[in-house]
Amino acid sequence: MTRLALVGLLLVALGALALDEAPRGAPTATPPVGAGAAQEHPEVPPPPFSEGIFPCSGCHADLKPNRTRRVLTEMHDDIQLRHDEQHRWCLDCHDATDRDWLHLASGERVPFEESYRLCGQCHGEKLRDWRAGVHGRRTGEWNGHKRYLLCAHCHNPHAPRFQALEPKPAPLPPTRPGS
Repeated sequence: MTRLALVGLLLVALGALALDEAPRGAPTATPPVGAGAAQEHPEVPPPPFSEGIFPCSGCHADLKPNRTRRVLTEMHDDIQLRHDEQHRWCLDCHDATDRDWLHLASGERVPFEESYRLCGQCHGEKLRDWRAGVHGRRTGEWNGHKRYLLCAHCHNPHAPRFQALEPKPAPLPPTRPGS
């Protein structure tokens, strides 16, 4: 590149800075992990609720919360808690006074769209990796807008361990012409 071309590029860049604009085609900067509102509350699709059970207040609005740990026999009897079941109970995560919310250990209510904050209280390393795009699924631009799946899109929050999969047979080796 000639000196004149370099000077021209420098002037264009300085002009863009003077106008407080990035040069055309320049990628937009994204805040580092853990910084800014976009990282604090990443964009996520709606949680994967079972059909017909949300909003929870549809049934729970008039029910008095029962904080007793027990096997559910009337409703939600299909849920088998296998998530530290010796120490956990529904109301450790679900808000007792408004079931349309979850709550953190501090008591702060969080919407289901921010359930990763709840999961991250115990699974901090997974939350860190999720935010960085190492754990879970993230779509979007590598240096721009991103969309994350919630923990519950891949893990059942009541029984998060993946079920064992039966391995598939090994692929057949390719055949060579004339063999």
